[in-house]
Amino acid sequence: MSEARPGMLLVATPALVDPNFIDSVVLLLDADDDGALGVVLNRPSGVPVGEVLESWGDVVADPEVLFHGGPVGTDGALAVALLRDPDDVPVGFRAVDGAVDGRLGLVDLDTPVELIEGSLDGLRIFAGYAGWGAAQLDGEIEEGSWYVVPVEPSDPFRIDTADLWRDVLRRQPGELAWHSTRPFDPELN
Repeated sequence: MSEARPGMLLVATPALVDPNFIDSVVLLLDADDDGALGVVLNRPSGVPVGEVLESWGDVVADPEVLFHGGPVGTDGALAVALLRDPDDVPVGFRAVDGAVDGRLGLVDLDTPVELIEGSLDGLRIFAGYAGWGAAQLDGEIEEGSWYVVPVEPSDPFRIDTADLWRDVLRRQPGELAWHSTRPFDPELN
């Protein structure tokens, strides 16, 4: 794989016109020669987590809703979490390689909530995920569909995700930050 590795963000460029990914920010959870998998961080749904996964409703970060993680496997859920202490890893937590000093990872939703509570700084649950076959993501990056940038610990757990795309680009060095000022609809400019 290229620079797209677990723990990085994919930020949609204006060239990406797939409605599933326009202005999206995707956290890569897994990436290797066989393909890549991630979740869209800025697509909250109106469905409260407690309605679908009752025991997890009080544990997730605000807003306490499911997020649309992507167009694949929408009948399943992935839980992304941030550990308080990387030396205190609860049962059911698996770190994403190289992400936020081992503090960012996935939680197995079959784990009893009481084994996880108190050990996390953030938890968000995503219905579905974004997936790419072997070399597919590299091709999309080469064609200019994605910017690949580092993740910050708070990115997956923001209360208001409406400006996540702009904020992630704005903090990047050099010319990449300029892209944060483009209008959402350039034809209105």
